[in-house]
Amino acid sequence: MTTLHAAEHTQLTTQTPVIGAALIINPDEPVSRFGDAIWSLAPLNVNPSVERKRILWATFPAASRSELQQITYTFINQSLPDSFLLGRSGAWRSRMNAESIYEVVMTWRYFAGWLHGQNITTLSHCSDQTYSDFIAHLVRGRGLSRATVVHRMTALTRLWVFDTLSTHPVGIAQPPWEHEGVDDYLPPAEEGGGENSTEPITPATMGPLLIWSMRVVDDLSTDILAAWAEKERLIEVAQRTDGTKKSLTALKTYLQEIAAVGGLIPMHVHAGKHVTSVSYIAGLTGSSINQVNNMLRRKVWRNYRDQHPGPSPLPVTMTTFVNGRRWTKAIDFAHADVLMRHLGTACFIVLAYLTGMRPGEVLGLRTGCCPEPATGRHLIFGTVYKTARDEDGNHHSGGELREVPWVAIAPAANAIRTLEKIVPSDSLLFEASAHDFPNHRGDYVGSVLTHTMNARIENFITWANELSDRLDLPSESIPADPHGRVGTSRFRRTLAWHIARRPGGLVALAVQYGHMRTAVSGAYAARSRDGIHTLLDIETARATADTLMVLNDSLAEGAGLSGPAARRAIHAAAHAPTFIGSIRTARQARDILSNPALAVHDNPHAYLMCVYNRDKALCHRTIAADAPSLDRCVSSCTNITRTDQHAAEMTWQAETLEEQAASEAVPLPLADRLGDEAARLRQLVEHHHNNRITREEIPE
Repeated sequence: MTTLHAAEHTQLTTQTPVIGAALIINPDEPVSRFGDAIWSLAPLNVNPSVERKRILWATFPAASRSELQQITYTFINQSLPDSFLLGRSGAWRSRMNAESIYEVVMTWRYFAGWLHGQNITTLSHCSDQTYSDFIAHLVRGRGLSRATVVHRMTALTRLWVFDTLSTHPVGIAQPPWEHEGVDDYLPPAEEGGGENSTEPITPATMGPLLIWSMRVVDDLSTDILAAWAEKERLIEVAQRTDGTKKSLTALKTYLQEIAAVGGLIPMHVHAGKHVTSVSYIAGLTGSSINQVNNMLRRKVWRNYRDQHPGPSPLPVTMTTFVNGRRWTKAIDFAHADVLMRHLGTACFIVLAYLTGMRPGEVLGLRTGCCPEPATGRHLIFGTVYKTARDEDGNHHSGGELREVPWVAIAPAANAIRTLEKIVPSDSLLFEASAHDFPNHRGDYVGSVLTHTMNARIENFITWANELSDRLDLPSESIPADPHGRVGTSRFRRTLAWHIARRPGGLVALAVQYGHMRTAVSGAYAARSRDGIHTLLDIETARATADTLMVLNDSLAEGAGLSGPAARRAIHAAAHAPTFIGSIRTARQARDILSNPALAVHDNPHAYLMCVYNRDKALCHRTIAADAPSLDRCVSSCTNITRTDQHAAEMTWQAETLEEQAASEAVPLPLADRLGDEAARLRQLVEHHHNNRITREEIPE
């Protein structure tokens, strides 16, 4: 049994700082006092994309509030002793970051509330049975997962430890799992979890989502930024203008010219009501805001305005065309801020998907992070947060500079250049105050938060679909993903999935997969301990396993294979049943990928499978690689095999090409090329049928 000793006596008063001076890493945040009703944990956090947490003591049961305040103070200011950590898993850390401290204390709050419901008013009355009943409540009453229950149990262990270490221990009992083990208290073990179990965004959704995101960044941004600058200019003019007789005359002339032709008074919808666009009118006419308000309060103008409400188009010429049409006639004064939010969201989607960064890493990027390269590819110098550790192995909320920069393709670099036009110099690319359109409130600290970006992504999808309908682009509408909201956390897994599953094609119909494989999974990502190389390994292994399972099922139904690698493919497929649901970790993935007998990769674009043997691979003539380059398959390679399904697809493609070649609308040279390709495919189909073998023909 672990023996713990209380800290030396410290006299706590209502004015005692909640966080010791030596622990403060964000000196710009005020430090709460012990007697405050709210304790801010912001001084412990410098991660820009993490919400500043606060402990609201009024939400804790009154009976145990003072006990928990004492323990929480100790929890914040003391480390777990080495005597406690000895022999425990590496997941235990002597200190926790602000977000984790908050989560633990919230578990304590829930536990205290549950105790109150059991008529237990002090933590000292907790017994083994009390703990057991509470865990049973979490498992059976709330149906929490095994992993979640483990987190709750760990939090209660910390409650006991830090009570023991406090200057005035309450005397809470040691949880029984500390001496009995945890398994008897937990629900059955589950497979998977974390990033590897996140469902990738389906290609049907990701394709048009990326197309619209890149279109907004690369094309529409010029118009949006110009409109926003004009709105800002009009507002500045309106706010700094003092009313004069000259400006009043200009305002009257403006309104009279509108009325003379039965025109519309600029208005916009606010809180469900039409209100006058006062700043817009004042900025256009050079009058003051008071002059506009006073003028439109007059009965004659008020009545005219109410009968003739209209838009407030910014005087900026739209320069971008989509599908041969100007994407919008004008940007409304009231809509410019909405479009700026969409522009920032589009930049996030492009960066999150086309780099493989985690959401927090994208939100933590700063201006100047992607300098113009003298030669070669763009590099993005960012900060790693999730795996950042201090010298004691504890999480470092400030992160650390990524040892190897991210490699970016042009669309990602364009997104950074666009963001640098939105935010001030030497700031976060997603600085919350700069992206708070239209207000730019200065009380926002750090970057836009992930839950805010989640909501903005959904709003972006809705807006893009409305624009698709208006521009008559039904094929570019973004369908709902069958696995739910897109969110920020799914892009990284989706990129790995697409690279592993779509060799030789286009990333979401927009960017070449070959370029992405080079940029994301090449030397830079592979050498970085925080790259997505591990995730790529898992996705590639899962793709391999799925290919083998489909092949195994087809062979069991009598399907045949042809080609020089057909026998090797049949032997590899025999291992498929052992993979079902088994690839959850990087080690399992590496075991599969390192086994040359299982290296079967489907390449539907070339109507073949590659049973990869690097000594025979023609896609790698000068280097020995661990995986094939499926975008460079060579027809004479001895690693090739074809299935009956490939033959059927080639037959269908040949028929399609022959129909096109027979059309009178197709020029003769093109018709000849189509006919030659159809003949080549039919020759491959004939070769397949003449040489196919089945599983039964292979001796065991």
